[in-house]
Amino acid sequence: VQLQASGGGLVQTGDSLRLSCAASGRAGKNYHMGWFRQAPGKEREFVAAISWSGGNGYYADSVKGRFTISRDNTKNTVYLLMNSLKPEDTAVYYCAAGGRILGDPTRWNYWGQGTEVTVSS
Repeated sequence: VQLQASGGGLVQTGDSLRLSCAASGRAGKNYHMGWFRQAPGKEREFVAAISWSGGNGYYADSVKGRFTISRDNTKNTVYLLMNSLKPEDTAVYYCAAGGRILGDPTRWNYWGQGTEVTVSS
């Protein structure tokens, strides 16, 4: 499975962004999909995940109520809509695919290249 993330950019506090992650290759739509982020000097952390069917979304407490994950299996694409962005959301955002939804990034099988999000105060 190959993953291509896009949609990052420089925004101001309170703005919104939508990240996209297009999957290709071996039956990408059969995998659970997730978003992680890594800020400078910090470890990669779980942000959100969605089941392969799109029926269940999971969120880190820090983004719950502000971020929404969704997927369109007809397009093999997963989205992360980020509202009410804060400076602490600044990070490189990575999409991932895996057979299980877990918070530990080492347990995910496939990774995209990352897209940078910068939120200015």
